[in-house]
Amino acid sequence: MKNLTTLRIIAIVLLNLSSFALFAQGPKTIAVTQPVVSGMESTAITTEKMLRIEIAKLDKYYVYDAFDMAEAIAGNEEYKSNCQSKTCLTKLGKELGVDYAVSGSFDKLGNKIVIHLKLINVSTGSVIKTAMLEFDDQELELQRMTQCAVRKLHDLDVDKSLSDRLYFRDEPATLNNVGRIKNSGPRIGYAMMTGDMYEFANRSSAQGGMDIFPAVSMIGYQFEKQYIGTENFSALFEFIPNISGLEQGKFIPTMSFLNGFRFGKAGWEIAFGPGIGLKQTSKGFFDTEGHFGNKGDYMSEADWNDYSNRTFTNDSIFAPNGSYEQPDPSYFDPSYNFDKSHGDTRAGIKLTTSFLFAVGRTFRAGSLNIPVNVFYSAKTGGGIVGVNVGFNVIKSKTSVKKRP
Repeated sequence: MKNLTTLRIIAIVLLNLSSFALFAQGPKTIAVTQPVVSGMESTAITTEKMLRIEIAKLDKYYVYDAFDMAEAIAGNEEYKSNCQSKTCLTKLGKELGVDYAVSGSFDKLGNKIVIHLKLINVSTGSVIKTAMLEFDDQELELQRMTQCAVRKLHDLDVDKSLSDRLYFRDEPATLNNVGRIKNSGPRIGYAMMTGDMYEFANRSSAQGGMDIFPAVSMIGYQFEKQYIGTENFSALFEFIPNISGLEQGKFIPTMSFLNGFRFGKAGWEIAFGPGIGLKQTSKGFFDTEGHFGNKGDYMSEADWNDYSNRTFTNDSIFAPNGSYEQPDPSYFDPSYNFDKSHGDTRAGIKLTTSFLFAVGRTFRAGSLNIPVNVFYSAKTGGGIVGVNVGFNVIKSKTSVKKRP
C-alpha cells in the first residue's frame, strides 16, 4: 500500500516538473520578413503585416513584431526588403534568436495572384516547408488569400467555401475568361428591298412612293461589346446606327441591337436582334382594275376623299335629292378598302420595328478585324436583304472581374 502511494507521489511530481519545463520553455518563436510584391497595389509592408496576423492566429508561435525586429534590421538594409533566401532568413533568425523564419512572394501574373511562402528552421538552416497557391485576381481579398497560404504552409485544413471562391481555376468561359473586348468601327453595305418595300421604292412620288431604284447603299458604325470570350467561342452585343439611301437623295435611319455568337479561330458569326427605324404610312388600296385612273395606282384615304368629292358630288347616284353621301371604294370593288397600311411619303413619321438576322465571317489581319456579313431585315410585308463589310480594331481589354 505504501509502495502504491509512493508511486503516485512520484508521478505527480514528475508531471508538475514537466509542465513547469514546458512553461519555462515557452512557445516557439518566429520572425516574418517582408515578402517580394509585384504587379499589385498592395505594398510589401502590407503583406508582411498580413502574414504576421495570420501566423499569430494559428496560436503556435510567439510572432516577432516590427518592434522586436527593429534593432537587428536597423543595422542591415538587406533584412528590410530583400531577405527571402534561405541563407538570409537563417542569418536574421540567428541574430534575433528565433526558432523559425518565414517569407515569400506575392505576385500578380495575368489574371491570377500567386502566393509563395517558405518556412525555415533557423537552428539547422533547412527549409521545413514551402507552399504555393494560385488565386483568382481579387486583390481586395488578399488577407483571406494569405490566410489560406499560411494554413497550407502548416498542413492545416482550409475552409472549402473560401477556397472555392478564391482559388484560381482555368475555366475561361465562366470564371476567368480572356476579358471583355470592345471593338468599334465603320460599316458600309448595299441592300435590296423586297415585298411591300420593293413596291414602295418603285412607286411614283405623286402617289406617296419613294420613286427610287429599290436598292440602297448603307453606311453606319458598329459598337461591339464582347461579354464572353474564349479562344474558340465569343458571345457579344452589337449596336449599329445606320443611314441608307444617301446616294439616291434619301435619308433612311435605322438602329439595330444584336446578340451575336462567334465560333472558331476562323471567326464565323451569327447575329440576330431587333431594329428600330422611322416610317411613313397611310391606309389605302391599289386600283388594280383601273376604276379611278391608271391601273395599279395607290389611293390613300386622303386620295380617295379628294377623288370622290371631285367626281361624285354631283352624281345623282351618290347625291339623291341634292344631298351628297361619299361612297365607299368597296362599292366599286369588294377588295378596295382601308384595312391595310402602305408606305406613303406624304404621311406623318412614326417608329417602326424589324427583326434582323445576319451570318458572316470576321477576317483578321493583326489587330485589324474585317467583318463581312450577309443579312436580312424583316418587316411586315417585306424587308431588305444585303451584304455589308467593315473594319474595327481591338481598342481595349478589361478584366471581367472589376473591383466594386
